[in-house]
Amino acid sequence: MPFEYAFLNNRKKVTAVHKANIMKLADGLFLESFREVASKYPGIKYNEILVDNCCMQLESKPEQFDVMVTPNLYGNLVANTAAGIAGGTGVILGGNAGEDHAVFEQGASAGNVGNEKIMEPKKANPIALLLSSAMMFRHLQFPSFADRLETAVKRVIAEGKHRTKDVEAAVEGWSKPGVHLTICQTSRFSSPFKHFEPRTLNNKARAISSMLEDLSSWCAAHGSSWGWKWNVNVQDTRTLSTKAYQVEFVVVCVGRFSQVPNIPEFPPNKGPEAFEGEVIHSMDYSKMDSTTATNFVKGKHVAVVGFQKSGMDIAMECSTVNGIEHPCTVVIRTPHWNVPDHFPWGLSLGYLYLNRFSELMVHKPGEGLLLSLLATTLSPLRWAFSKFVESYIEHKHRLAKHGMVPEQSFLNELSSCSVSLVPEGFYHRVVEGSIKLIKKAENFGITKEGIVLEGQAEAIKSDLVILATGFKGIDKLKHIFESPKYQEFIAGSDDSAVPLYRECIHPRIPQLAIIGFSESITNLYTSEIRCRWLAELLDGNFKLPSIKVMGKDIAEWDKYKKRYSYGKYYRRSCIAALHIWHNDQLCKDMGWNPKRKKGLWAEWFEPYGPMDYAG
Repeated sequence: MPFEYAFLNNRKKVTAVHKANIMKLADGLFLESFREVASKYPGIKYNEILVDNCCMQLESKPEQFDVMVTPNLYGNLVANTAAGIAGGTGVILGGNAGEDHAVFEQGASAGNVGNEKIMEPKKANPIALLLSSAMMFRHLQFPSFADRLETAVKRVIAEGKHRTKDVEAAVEGWSKPGVHLTICQTSRFSSPFKHFEPRTLNNKARAISSMLEDLSSWCAAHGSSWGWKWNVNVQDTRTLSTKAYQVEFVVVCVGRFSQVPNIPEFPPNKGPEAFEGEVIHSMDYSKMDSTTATNFVKGKHVAVVGFQKSGMDIAMECSTVNGIEHPCTVVIRTPHWNVPDHFPWGLSLGYLYLNRFSELMVHKPGEGLLLSLLATTLSPLRWAFSKFVESYIEHKHRLAKHGMVPEQSFLNELSSCSVSLVPEGFYHRVVEGSIKLIKKAENFGITKEGIVLEGQAEAIKSDLVILATGFKGIDKLKHIFESPKYQEFIAGSDDSAVPLYRECIHPRIPQLAIIGFSESITNLYTSEIRCRWLAELLDGNFKLPSIKVMGKDIAEWDKYKKRYSYGKYYRRSCIAALHIWHNDQLCKDMGWNPKRKKGLWAEWFEPYGPMDYAG
């Protein structure tokens, strides 16, 4: 970590402080590790020094040191010596950083001042705590906050109006000719806090954490009033030239179904490299024009892995080109309730799932006791609606005959945004033989002849394998950011959806909005109303709540997504079954009336759509 710190902060030299002449085993291992890491940073100078010599050199020639790393045993010795030449313990900042956690505090032992109680009014020096807070801001990727705090400390010291007793004693020395006050940034890197619990933080740390939350949410709600700027690097894909921009607010509209393909994990020696034919992702196929795509699949035995929109469309195109002479094989890992049309048994899906009454049957984020009881009471009706649609799909597509009945309910599918419209004539092609379905093949590999399913020796002979296995939308969003901290923030944990307030704002990433990542049954108008909500926010017509409040709301929505979706599909951030409830929240934020229809019947039983939010 010291070398990484030096590299990131443009420091030129790292010094290892040790006592290996006596502590041969412990400090010997320390030096061995130090030299190994140093070899990976050839641009940074390094040296080694005994701790007693180091303390003497600090007093006589402190300018020779830059970044210092010591075992815990000597850290306080070096820190206290450094404090003596930098203005006393009251001005030395410190941080203890591990792999997952960090604590920032005064960097040297405080002792007392003139044998008086240091906690008496106006006796304790707050500079170390404030500068440690600035270091914490930099660690959390808030450099503008750190700059402002450090500038304020320097200004107060220069004014000379407010000085604690230890500073008064040192001011005369600071003001002598040729002597300048330098605020040194000294880090003490200790062992990782792998089992650190936030509740063990003292009151100072909790206060700093609270201040950070207030600053972050204030900055997010008020634009650039705190001087925050985004550095955005944009590459022209035609000329490959790159331009850098500084902007006050960034709106990310990259979607989730492009650029980063989801390639399945294959068993050892059973991946694309073993195949004598060609393996591509549906993304590559979709880039081809009609003529190129036709020539690409013509006369080939094509195997398509995946059974959602892209997979079915590609299978239809291949069967149109090749017919029953070269049937297209579709490997289905998970059967879905893909709909033949939007009118099950002649009744519009909109009247079943896209009105206010349908949302009364679902437990909602932030619902009160009455709505919770109502959702529980109406659960049999919720089940009946789902079975009604399932019976139509099963009848229409003869799913039982093909062994394609899904285990999850239609409501689970809808709540996961995994429902697709089946291309017209798809199952007719299955019956005639130009499309072959391989059911419930969750695990598979690829040999030189084609796809081989788990537990089967014979391969499905293929000339071309097309992976319609979706995209890694979260990875795509994550790697937009250069900052590892923001990458961690935006991705969230592996067992939660992307943590976005109103499916748009990350509480801990100020002055940034994400549009079009969260899904709905009608993505376009859902994104449009979020754009309007964002415009009202930027115009100052309402303010974001605190990070704590936003986090609580995000947790409620995450609980809902896990309850009604299935498998890992909750990470798709789907709000299809509660899109009206979501839009109601946006409307209330903007000061709009959330009830958009005229008349009681229309409000509760007619489907909601884009025109209801126009104007």
